[in-house]
Amino acid sequence: MPHGGADLLLSERLAARRGMTMADECIFCRIGRKEVPSQPIYEDHDLIAVPDIQPAAPVHVLIIPKEHMVNLNDVGKNDVGILGKMLRLAAKIANEKGIAESGYRVVINNGEDGGQVVPHLHLHLLGGKPLNQKMG
Repeated sequence: MPHGGADLLLSERLAARRGMTMADECIFCRIGRKEVPSQPIYEDHDLIAVPDIQPAAPVHVLIIPKEHMVNLNDVGKNDVGILGKMLRLAAKIANEKGIAESGYRVVINNGEDGGQVVPHLHLHLLGGKPLNQKMG
């Protein structure tokens, strides 16, 4: 089991003991349900987009599906549309923020070794300055 996996299992066990699911405790699910204050840049039935609270670039927006999926490994055939919608929204927001022409980065961190901090699928839209070329 990857390091940190035991913590996730413990968190799941504690949530289950209280009659809750991971989605009940998930910060991104709570943002989508308006239980945690945020400043949405965009919101519809499927997605919410909010500024990252620890921005790594002048423009750093999180695009989050409202349905709880841990990461790309959780995505099924019926969820493919939401991934496309996330990417289209990234391009729309990049255009609105004035970074579409100069360039931007779209990142999905997947799993602990991939840098995923919150266990809820989300996309990072980064731009507004030249970004590190080592990233791919």
